Amino acid sequence: MYYRIFISHSWSYSKQYDRIEEFLRQEYVPYYNHSIPKDDPVHSKSDKALYEAIEAKIKGCSCVIILAGVYASYSRWINIEIEIAQKYKKPIIAVEYWGAERTSKVVKDAATTIVKWQAKSIADAIRTYA
Repeated sequence: MYYRIFISHSWSYSKQYDRIEEFLRQEYVPYYNHSIPKDDPVHSKSDKALYEAIEAKIKGCSCVIILAGVYASYSRWINIEIEIAQKYKKPIIAVEYWGAERTSKVVKDAATTIVKWQAKSIADAIRTYA
């Protein structure tokens, strides 16, 4: 069984996005990546077109993974991703960094589950909720 996963990310934090993908490979989680890739972003000058692209990706996924770093509290697009995930009743897996002193209350409040920055924890959450 393949999981359809949308990994929320900011291009400014692409290393964390890459690490999540590495965790999934490490834990043998077969998945289709529904995220908008860095090397093929949505080329639009319109927020509406970007919203629609994100909505199309999330609508077809099994779960949404959001890093619960404090930057998420200030990201307009993460709030929109949460809204879309909730609209389509997609489970939200919030991932907290080890030792993070500050995390996003917005993400944690919306999360179906909150896991630590660890391959097994993330894989187990996908297998449970997706």
